[in-house]
Amino acid sequence: MDLRVHFKNTYETARAIRRMKLLEAKKYLNDVIEKKRCVPFRRYNGGVGRTNQAKEFNHTQGRWPAKSCKFLLNVLDNVQANAEARNLEVGKLKLIHIMVNRARQGRRRTFKAHGRINPFMSSPCHIQIIAKEITRPAKKSLLTNAEKQKLLPFKITLKKLIKLDISKKKTMKKKIKKK
Repeated sequence: MDLRVHFKNTYETARAIRRMKLLEAKKYLNDVIEKKRCVPFRRYNGGVGRTNQAKEFNHTQGRWPAKSCKFLLNVLDNVQANAEARNLEVGKLKLIHIMVNRARQGRRRTFKAHGRINPFMSSPCHIQIIAKEITRPAKKSLLTNAEKQKLLPFKITLKKLIKLDISKKKTMKKKIKKK
């Protein structure tokens, strides 16, 4: 479905709420509508003014795209309703994936002086959001930072890491037996 809201504004707004919890994202979007917080414009920032509120995101440029926020709030309400229907805990939902794509441009005309006709295009978009229930924090790595730096250039699978760990233990046992 083509949403009649500007693609660039919606892209930046969605990027700002990516990886937030669902309830945090809704609160943030409501704050943007009330102009308490801004949306940092990082990619599509040509001609965007500077604001002090963008310091929160280590940036200088920002805006308050109210229409994009309202559309995203509507989609987030839908995500919340779907989660409740599937008996998921809404407080633990995290937005793990948000994608905003350009939709087909709408075409209208504007009539200018001396009989000229120019295009009057719109830039609608598609929004896709995936939320996941986060139950516990991720496990910490078994390797130390120094070991990670040694292995960094290579693609390592879990099996290789386990083999590496086992081979270390074997070499340590051999050294102990030699003594």
